[in-house]
Amino acid sequence: MPVVTFDYNDFLNLLGYKVSKKELLEKLPMIGADLDRVEGDEISIEFFPDRPDLASVEGIARASRAFFNFKTGLKEYTVKKSDVVITVDASVKKVRPFVVTALVKNVTMTDELISSLMELQEKLHIGLGRNRKKVAIGVHNFEPVKPPFTYKAVDPDAVQFVPLNKVESMTLRQILKKHEKGVDYAYLLEGYDKHPLIVDINNNVLSYPPIINGSLTEVTPFTTDLFIDVTGNDKKAINYALNIVVTALAERGGQIYLTTVKDGNETFTTPHLNPLKMNLSIDYVNKILGTNLSVKEVIKSLQKMGYNCINKSKNKLSVAIPAYRADILHEIDLVEDVAKGFGYENFESDFPKSLTFGKKLKYQDFCDALRDIMIGLGFNEVTTFTISNDKDEFEKIGLKKETCVEIQNPIGDEFSCLRVGLIPSLLKILNENRHHALPQQIFELGIVVNQKFINKFYLGFVKIDAKANFTECKSFVEAIMRDIGSTYEIKDFSHPGFVNGRCAAVIVNNKNAGFFGELHPQTISNFSLEHPIIAFEINTDILHQ
Repeated sequence: MPVVTFDYNDFLNLLGYKVSKKELLEKLPMIGADLDRVEGDEISIEFFPDRPDLASVEGIARASRAFFNFKTGLKEYTVKKSDVVITVDASVKKVRPFVVTALVKNVTMTDELISSLMELQEKLHIGLGRNRKKVAIGVHNFEPVKPPFTYKAVDPDAVQFVPLNKVESMTLRQILKKHEKGVDYAYLLEGYDKHPLIVDINNNVLSYPPIINGSLTEVTPFTTDLFIDVTGNDKKAINYALNIVVTALAERGGQIYLTTVKDGNETFTTPHLNPLKMNLSIDYVNKILGTNLSVKEVIKSLQKMGYNCINKSKNKLSVAIPAYRADILHEIDLVEDVAKGFGYENFESDFPKSLTFGKKLKYQDFCDALRDIMIGLGFNEVTTFTISNDKDEFEKIGLKKETCVEIQNPIGDEFSCLRVGLIPSLLKILNENRHHALPQQIFELGIVVNQKFINKFYLGFVKIDAKANFTECKSFVEAIMRDIGSTYEIKDFSHPGFVNGRCAAVIVNNKNAGFFGELHPQTISNFSLEHPIIAFEINTDILHQ
């Protein structure tokens, strides 16, 4: 979770009110945070990742003003017009299609602001931006450049500029190979023959998103006017990121100015700071929270969390949601904030209305028996992630891509789908333990998701050893099947991840329940391993029938 570190006195200056350090440390976690550490006036708070607007001391001060009842309700910001225009060229649509911008003037660049702004930018990149894939933010000194700006895609060998923290000019391709940020984020532009760029009217480079800004617009302690660009592939996410950054700067006294984005036939201004509206049922609030709150109490609770409310009827509110609250997706999110505003300490505790006695399911007894068998055979149990990726699940083990549950917005390439088998997960554990002595033999009893998108329990094991072979693997399988009392057959089986002729299927109740054998040398090499490996996996749901 993101940790925000700030100075207590700087926080008080932003808050505009007096609150003791003791009270602050007692009440602030009730917004949705954990106290990390306190060293003198330096305070570190770990905020839940669903609140990116609290990823800076400015956002925390704004939320605290309402939560501590100093100034409740929606915080509104004055937004002025400007003549700054950015045009989106059609060439960028295939690479990184969306951009929004803003201008913030009259900013006093204190050490505290510079530090906070840099931390906020990186936290948004990691969380909301999915490590810059979804959102990338550029903050620029506005003085050296001249609008209108253009967002376009260019040949990475045809354009060069001096990137931030360097003194020599480089082409875009050279930046990807030589600059620290280029090396870190080059993968985001793999496969594209043209790369995105933001330039001014004189072709001065402001930004090479999502990689690095130009040194020309580097922010210094003397900067007063800031131009912010946010690029990405998700319109909602880039708008939320822009709103969070500009309102944080406004908390420091900056003046927000609208900029115009010309995107094909569409022309609009950003940032959008008008609040969103959502209806909230009082009955729904009380049903979820188990309370009997009145309309007035619900409104007061929401105002403490920074909302404005209009009483539409006896049972319904219209709630104005701040434009920087990226976490409000459903009515239930408002209910959570009602609970926070009301105060968890004010909820009455109660005993259960009826006594119940739990017991293990029969299937759990079966799973426990399997664990005992595996431990008796000398295997160590491991637990791995159900989330995996196409490369591990299919490519490395020699399978063609099959139907699987894919994650729409993965946090990274390592976590892009749900696993369809246990063997790749177990091989990754062996890879992590290459420095340990052999033999190593591990097992897992875990969930995989089949092609019909149904969760299934599988048992899998692997053993790596110089003498590991098919005969040994078969003896393990026979011991497992004997000890659980299952009737089975072993038949020849072909699997691209195994050595041909050294792989077999386990047939239970005329169903192919699983397979085992010696892994192919190419499979072993694909997981960066070097010694013979035997492997087995079986659908325990079939065994338990």
